[in-house]
Amino acid sequence: MQLVSFDLQDVNDEQDFYRLFAEKFGLDDFGDNLDALWDVLTGGVPLPLRIVLRHLTRHSAGVALQRILAVMQEAETETAGAFSVRVC
Repeated sequence: MQLVSFDLQDVNDEQDFYRLFAEKFGLDDFGDNLDALWDVLTGGVPLPLRIVLRHLTRHSAGVALQRILAVMQEAETETAGAFSVRVC
């Protein structure tokens, strides 16, 4: 299983997260939105995959990042756990 960690202390806002996400996964043509995130997590990257989001609860852009987390949790269900997300 591939493990990819995001330290959200290094992320300023939602767009910054998308930029970092695309960078970590080598996505040249990433759409920088929730639909693009869904597409990548449910078929655009090799599975199994776990993403760890660190420092989410203390982030100033928490509401925007919570929407990203919600999409990741839906993708976890859609992929029957082949993709998973953890918050710490």
